[in-house]
Amino acid sequence: MRALPGGVVLEVAAGPFERELCSRGLAVDDHFLGEREIAALAACAQERRRRGEFTDARIGAAGGLQRRADIRGDSICWLAQPLLPAEQALLASLESLRLALNREAQLGLFELEIHYGSYPPGAGYQRHVDQPQGSAARTVTLVLYLNTGWSAASGGELRLYLGPGAARDILPVGGRLVCFLTRGLEHAVMPALRSRLSITGWFRTREA
Repeated sequence: MRALPGGVVLEVAAGPFERELCSRGLAVDDHFLGEREIAALAACAQERRRRGEFTDARIGAAGGLQRRADIRGDSICWLAQPLLPAEQALLASLESLRLALNREAQLGLFELEIHYGSYPPGAGYQRHVDQPQGSAARTVTLVLYLNTGWSAASGGELRLYLGPGAARDILPVGGRLVCFLTRGLEHAVMPALRSRLSITGWFRTREA
């Protein structure tokens, strides 16, 4: 259930997407956003870039972070207050997803950390996992794509390493949401011929 202002309570039901994630550890929704929402969020990213809020992504543990564009070539911008209207709408949708996942699988998800990720042509992110050393709080990884007119010829796939000799490539098509259980799942962002934009985040549990 979800409590709204005025005492209104909504029932949040889990659908096929949530059940797929909980049963298989990976789910893809090709139509999480429509064209208007994609354009509005891309405009938000552009505005935040204009303000100078994007920074080069770095790798390494806290206190030893470094820029290694040969390993990770994106720039990022954390979603921070004050949020723009399209960002507020997105976070409301993701909050409904969080509640549905908790309802379906009792994952104990209690917060979301989330940022824009912008990759210039030729940049990627080598094989990695999303849980920082010494922390298991990140439980569900989500990637939401904001690219229009994307084709297979442009590259830029999210490559998920699902087991020995098994991998799945997912194109960064606009409006597509990819979620997977974070723990131990190695993945990479393949270089692309075009610039590409996404929103990446993690539903987190409380640290033990």
